[in-house]
Order: sequence, then C-alpha cells, then structure tokens
Amino acid sequence: STDLTSTVGYDSIIQHLNDGRKNCKEFEDFLKERAIIEEKYGKELINLSKKKPCGQTELNTLKRSLDVFKQQIDNVGQGHIQLAQTLREEAKKMEDFREKQKLHRKKIELIMEAIHKNRNLQYKKTMEVKQMCCCFLPSLLHLPCLSCLWQLFLKLAQTKSALEDTDRSYQQSVTTMEKIRDEWQNEHIKACEFFETQECERINYFRNALWLHVNQLSLGCVQNDEKYEEIRKSLEMCSIEKDVDFFVNLRKTGSLAPAPVVYENYYNAQRNVTPARSPAPVPISR
Repeated sequence: STDLTSTVGYDSIIQHLNDGRKNCKEFEDFLKERAIIEEKYGKELINLSKKKPCGQTELNTLKRSLDVFKQQIDNVGQGHIQLAQTLREEAKKMEDFREKQKLHRKKIELIMEAIHKNRNLQYKKTMEVKQMCCCFLPSLLHLPCLSCLWQLFLKLAQTKSALEDTDRSYQQSVTTMEKIRDEWQNEHIKACEFFETQECERINYFRNALWLHVNQLSLGCVQNDEKYEEIRKSLEMCSIEKDVDFFVNLRKTGSLAPAPVVYENYYNAQRNVTPARSPAPVPISR
C-alpha cells in the first residue's frame, strides 16, 4: 500500500497462511475420522470371521476352502486395523508439521508487530513536529505595529529560536522515520520471503501427504486382493469328486449289499426236504 502505516497487504498474507494452516487441520481431522472408520470396520470383520458360522459341517477340500476364506477375512480385518494405525501416524505427522510452521511463523509475526508499532509511533511523532513547524510560520508573517518594535524583536528572536529548534527536531524525526521505514521495508521483504517459503513447504507437504494417503489406500486394496486371491486358489483346489469320495469313505458301512431275501418252503421242510441254499452276496460295483 502507498499508505506508510497501512498493513493491509501484510494482513492479507497472514490471513492466507492461517487459512492454509486451517486446511491442513481439516485434512488431519479427515485422516483421524477415516482411521476410526477403518478400525471399526476391521474389528467387525474379525468378529464376523470368528463368531459367525460359515459352512462348519462341510468336509474335506471345500472345508479347507472355507477355512482359508475365514482366515483371509480375518487378515483383511487386521489389515484395516493396521491401516487405521497408519492413518493416525500420518495425522500426527501433519499436526507436527502444522505446529512447527506455526511456531516459526510466530517469531516473524512478533518481529513485524514490533516494527509496525515503532513505525506508526515515529510516523505520528514526525507528523506532529511537522504540524508545529507549520504553526510557527503564521506568527512570523503577521507582525504587530511598529510601536511595539522591541517586544516584536524579542518575540521574533524567541520565535525564530523555537522555530529553528522545532525544525531541527523535525529534520531529526524525518531522518529517524526514514531509518525506521527502511528497516521496516527490509523486514517486510524478509518476512514475505519467509512466508512464501513456508507456503511452498506447506503446499508440497500437503500434496505429498495426500499422495501418500491415496497410495496407502491403493496398497490396502492390493493386499486385500492378494488375500482374496488365496481364497480363489483354495477354491480351485476344491474337488467335488474328492469331497463326495471323502464323505463316502468317512461314513461307509460296508462294501457289500445286503443278501437277497429268498423264499423258504416251510412245508417241504416239514417233509424233511432240504431247502435251497441262499446265493452268495453280490458285490456292489461303483
């Protein structure tokens, strides 16, 4: 601003930096909330895999596939819990970065606050001395009548001396003001350069944090797919024929069918006729 005492530009920069810090805080809170969701989801999956029956009476290869299925669901749940912890760690890193920037910026802000105050006070003082000089001039230009020449001469001498003193004070004040203005301008430039560096660091850190977060989610999906692939591989090993044979062998009661029921002639037996012998058992062909 062309106004020496204005801080509108500086205030705009500070507001932007505060907004940036707020945006970092919002992402930090987002990560924390996502961590809560991931942890809750992971625990629910683990409880589901451990407590909910799922084909518990199946046998052989399909049973093994179901065991792999439940174990991998448990592993997926553990993965979500681990992801929740990772997200909390990333949120803590964001918090540390944000607080670190805040601490460093506070030092610069205190310096700028002091130099703004000093500049404004000196500017006010300079303007007051300048106004005093302006007030002396009319008293020199409007002199009373000649009958009071001695009094006028005395007053003139006093006024001239006071004017000279005031003028010297004015010159010194302007010189001091210029030194303070130059110091303020240099500090302002250094502050702006520092703030720009911080803003570049913040944007870079924020961008990288978001990139890392997406990579973590992608990695979680890849790991989950690997676990699901184990289930698919196990299902490929599931054999209908083997499971049927396994059940038959497990529950079989024998390899021979019952013998046929034949007619026995009790009438002939009573007449001492030997009845026909039963045929031998017939093996069951599978």
